[in-house]
Amino acid sequence: MRALLTPEPSLSFSSININPRNPNPFRTLTSLHFLKRDGDFRLIGRKSHLTATRAVLDSATLEQLGLKESDIRNPAISPTYRNSKLPKPNQKVLDAQARVCTGPTQTRPLSEEHAFKVLDTILRSVRGELKDEEQVSKAQLGAFFAGMTIRANAFPEATQWSEGERRAMNIFWPLLVRALPPDVIFIADPEGSIMGLGSSIGPHFVGNGTGEMRLVGSLREILAGGHLGYEEVQGVLRDVLPLKLEDGKSTGVSESLLSAFLIGQRMNGETDGELKAYCITFDNELGPAPVAGVSSLTHYGEPYDGNTRYFRSTLFVAAVRSCYGESSLLHGVEWMPPKGGVTEEQMLKFMGANTTLSLLQAKELIEDEEVGFAYISLREARPSLYSLIGLREQIKKRPPLATTEKVQQFIRAKGRESIVAGFYHEGYEEPLLMLMKRRGVHSGLVVKGEEGALSMTTRLRSASSSKGLPVNHCSGFRSVGSETACGFDGASCQSFRLEVNAMDYGFEPTDTPRTDRSVSKNIELGLAALHGKKGPVYDRIVLNAGIVDHLLGCDGAEDVSVALDRAREAIDSGKALKRLLNYIKVSHKLK
Repeated sequence: MRALLTPEPSLSFSSININPRNPNPFRTLTSLHFLKRDGDFRLIGRKSHLTATRAVLDSATLEQLGLKESDIRNPAISPTYRNSKLPKPNQKVLDAQARVCTGPTQTRPLSEEHAFKVLDTILRSVRGELKDEEQVSKAQLGAFFAGMTIRANAFPEATQWSEGERRAMNIFWPLLVRALPPDVIFIADPEGSIMGLGSSIGPHFVGNGTGEMRLVGSLREILAGGHLGYEEVQGVLRDVLPLKLEDGKSTGVSESLLSAFLIGQRMNGETDGELKAYCITFDNELGPAPVAGVSSLTHYGEPYDGNTRYFRSTLFVAAVRSCYGESSLLHGVEWMPPKGGVTEEQMLKFMGANTTLSLLQAKELIEDEEVGFAYISLREARPSLYSLIGLREQIKKRPPLATTEKVQQFIRAKGRESIVAGFYHEGYEEPLLMLMKRRGVHSGLVVKGEEGALSMTTRLRSASSSKGLPVNHCSGFRSVGSETACGFDGASCQSFRLEVNAMDYGFEPTDTPRTDRSVSKNIELGLAALHGKKGPVYDRIVLNAGIVDHLLGCDGAEDVSVALDRAREAIDSGKALKRLLNYIKVSHKLK
């Protein structure tokens, strides 16, 4: 038991020497090395393949031991990477937000019993009767009442308030209006037309300070189901960000108003102009983007909240593509709600890489002929947007930034540039491609991979496994001329749309390996594949490298079979593994 409760902080590859006569060092290596706190190494034995790490906890072990993930700091599982200083939301209200703070067709009205429980919880919280994690935060109040107001004002009849919700609100509102702060009363009834009692507060509310006054004016439009212009959204974002926090609470703008603004725009369905504002407002926050001296650079836009179920391949795909001159820039965060799954930053940190690189340091890694790819954290690239992570957890549902953060160019290239982004929900395929074209890249690709991430699968398609578009659906564009970037009007672009069937390219159908929030499992699977172990993970890395190269129109990938073969060669030769190990080592030497 004591061994299980002693998490190992990082993988160490310092003992691995690359032998030119044996370019694939893991063919003879029989152990993974974990660096212990005393600087010594402990070996985890492996027979013919990388076995699951027994010395670290995964979600299944936690359940077996009867432990909560919050009871232990274990770097092998993704929940550990949540910032412990962030206040946790009230779970009962958060569950209600998941139902009512979503789109006009996805919203699920609360039953009368459920609405009574939620409103009673809110009332007791604002009266000061709940403590610590039981408290309902200001951001939760803003999101919940924004959802209720937009539903009342703008949603179709099927997703407007249920009779049970109306009865519950009629009972609780006379009590709530005496206890809620004015900004929340404004959100709940901005024009005095919904609640009746206390109807004079909303119409006369203006906020405190210039920035908040602009936010209140914009919210009146949003809460009525309307939209804002590009410049109006941009102005609000610049006024309120970065969010300044003390003890987890905002010292500037009202968190209730800001959360209502963010979730309200998502519920109304963002316009192109609104998405453009979220996408580019902070492009020059740290000055002009550095320009890497490479002939090709692909920006990978994985969902920032990570994977909770399946193997995440992009880090290993980047190592493969770097072997034949296709540079990649990965970006994200250590931990992000709502899923809080496995991310590239968690894997790199667990393996011992430097995850606090500046933009200039990431540029150096991209230009390094022995590395050829880089990861940049939103924390270092866009501090203003990073400051919203805690608020986003309180909102529960994804705000507009969850879409636009996938279409970023933190570093530019002298040569061709491409953007690849994952998506899941219908309606965001075309907006993502629109944002890519606005970026002026040579090619763009959106992929409906597993969990809405970028990983295409070799699994057989099941008719009931995915709503809407099938997994492995791809659409995108590429420039007609190799030197010309695609214009926003699409005049110089060739568009495409297809479903990738892995069997058409010679892959055997296999079930997707599960990782279930285990950072160490994801690493083990990826390293085994880069070691040359054939199987589902190896196939997924090859598929996602070769198909993306082909669809983006990369040099040498005109024939998809050739593109797949060169990805296999990058792995089988040991070059891809060497690139990943070089990344870990070189990331600490940059100044």
